[in-house]
Amino acid sequence: MTLSGIMTARVVTVEPDDRLEVVKKIFDSVKFHHLLVVEDGKLRGVISDRDLLRALSPYLGTPSENARDIATLGKRVHQIMTRRPVTLPPEASAADAVKVFLQQRVSCIPVVDAASKPLGIVSWRDLLKSWPAS
Repeated sequence: MTLSGIMTARVVTVEPDDRLEVVKKIFDSVKFHHLLVVEDGKLRGVISDRDLLRALSPYLGTPSENARDIATLGKRVHQIMTRRPVTLPPEASAADAVKVFLQQRVSCIPVVDAASKPLGIVSWRDLLKSWPAS
């Protein structure tokens, strides 16, 4: 089975200069955990919900919140994204993806074409859903 049959083709993207406030709004309104960072149609990085949590003040939305905490929402995506993420082409196999997950210790794999244009994303969950039930 190839990644083109496993991947989530509907991906949400952000740009490197977007503010973390935009990323937070996206993650607060959806049930997935990764955004692809795209510039000029090419994949430039990946940002996870964990990346966002590490970058934002833990005091946001609490009675202790102050201006410095709110300022963390003004950081830019390029400041916290993972640059040059490990990618695979759509014709790669599920076994190729498993190997990448185990060797690279990543939580998602962007699926890109030869020009680095994002086509989809594969997570562990996608692989498990494709596993034949017996």
